[in-house]
Amino acid sequence: MSTATAIRVIFVEDDADVRLGSKQALELAGFEVDAFGSAEEAQPRIVAGVPAVVLCDVNLPGMSGTEWLGRIRSIDADLPVILVTGHGDIAMAVRAMRDGAYDFIEKPFPSEHLVAVVRRATDKRQLTLQVQSLHEQLESWHGIQAAMIGRSPQMERVRRTVLKLASTSADVIIYGETGTGKELVARSLHDHSDRRRGHFVPLNCGGLSEALVESELFGHEVGAFTGATRTRVGKFEYADRGTLFLDEIESMPMPVQIKFLRALQERSIERLGTNKPIAVDCRVIAAAKDDLKLLSDKQKFRADLYYRLGVAFIELPPLRERREDIPVLFEHFTLLGASRYQCPAPILTNSQLAELMAHAWPGNVRELRNVADRFVLGLMGDRLDLSKGAHEEASGLPEQLEHFERAVISEALRRHQGDVAATAKVLSVPKQTLYDKLKRLKIATEAFRGAE
Repeated sequence: MSTATAIRVIFVEDDADVRLGSKQALELAGFEVDAFGSAEEAQPRIVAGVPAVVLCDVNLPGMSGTEWLGRIRSIDADLPVILVTGHGDIAMAVRAMRDGAYDFIEKPFPSEHLVAVVRRATDKRQLTLQVQSLHEQLESWHGIQAAMIGRSPQMERVRRTVLKLASTSADVIIYGETGTGKELVARSLHDHSDRRRGHFVPLNCGGLSEALVESELFGHEVGAFTGATRTRVGKFEYADRGTLFLDEIESMPMPVQIKFLRALQERSIERLGTNKPIAVDCRVIAAAKDDLKLLSDKQKFRADLYYRLGVAFIELPPLRERREDIPVLFEHFTLLGASRYQCPAPILTNSQLAELMAHAWPGNVRELRNVADRFVLGLMGDRLDLSKGAHEEASGLPEQLEHFERAVISEALRRHQGDVAATAKVLSVPKQTLYDKLKRLKIATEAFRGAE
C-alpha cells in the first residue's frame, strides 16, 4: 500500500467500567476503538483483511474469548488477537497463544502496558496488510504484462491506466485502430476487477442490423413456430455482476442507442413477455475506432450516451508508433504459433527483422500475429515480402530510423539480458558508441536484465 491504513481496535469486554476505562486509555494514545459487550456483537466486524486488531476478554457471556479466537482465525489467521485474562488464567492464556493468539494481558493492568501491547499488534497488522497489498499488486502487474506485451512507453502507460481503472466501477471507452487489441484491454480490465467472477460478455455492433443488435443486446423470443416460445436472455442481462464489452459502438443504430441509454440509466431491463423489470448491475466497456465526441457533435452518435459512457478513456497506440515492441511481440506470436501448429519455432534473421521494422502495419498487432503464423508454417521465404504499403507517410525518415534503431538495440539488449558489452559486440559497434545511443534513445539497460 502506498499510504498507511489506520488500524482500529475491536475491543470486547463485558464489564462496563473496565470497557469504558480501557477505551479511553487507548483513545488518549491515538487509537480508534470500537467497543462491544460480547463477541457476538463484534463478530460482524471480523472479515478477511480488516484493518484492525482484536482485544478481547476471555471470560465473556455467551461465546468465550478463546472460542471466538478459533472463529477469528478461520476467517483471517493473520489478524492479531490479544486476550485479556483474570488472575489464575495464565496457563489457559499460554495455550491460547499456542492456538494463535498474538499476546495476552493479565488483569489488573496499567494503561501503559495495555497501550504498548496494542501498539505492537497494530504495527504488526499494518506490516501484514502492506505485504499482502504488495503481493496483490505484483501478481496483477505480472498478469497484465503477460496479457499486454510491450516495453514501449506507450504500452507502459496503457498498463498503468488499466490497473488504475480495473478496481473501479467506472465505465470506460477504449479508442484504437482495428487490430490494436481493444478487446484484449477490455478483458484485462475485467480480469483484474472485482467483477472477474462474473461474465465477460462481448458484442460487436459493427455490420449488424438494428433488429439484430437490439435482440442480441436485450434478448428475444425463440421457438415461436413450434408453439413453445421461450425468452433468450440478452447480453446486457447476461452481463449482470460482470462486464459488457461493446465493440465498434459507433456502429450501434440510433434507436438501439436510445433504448440502451435508458437501460444504463435505470440499470434494469424489462424481460420479454413480462412487465417486471430485471435489475442489472454490469460495467460497460465500449470500444471505437472514431472519436465519439466528434461523432456526437455531428449528430452521428447520441451525445447523452457518449457522456453517460465517457467516464474514463484509454487510447491504444497503433503498432507503427511503438515499433520497439515489434521484435518481442513477433517472438511471442512465433512461439504461440509453433505450439499451436506443433512445429519448430523458426529464428528471425537480421534482414527479416529489418523488414518487420520497416513495415507500416496497417492491421496493427492482428496483422503481425498473422505474419508470425505464416512464418511458423514456412509460407514465407528468406524475404518476408511485406513491402506493399510499408512506408508510413505520417512519419519522416529520421523518425522511422530512430524507431528502427531503438527496436534493434532493445532486442539485442533483451537477448543478452542488459549486458552492454555483449550487445555492443553483436551489433559491431564500440561500447562507448552504444552508451551514447542508449542515452540519446533513452533506453534503460536495467529493464532487460533477467529478461530471457
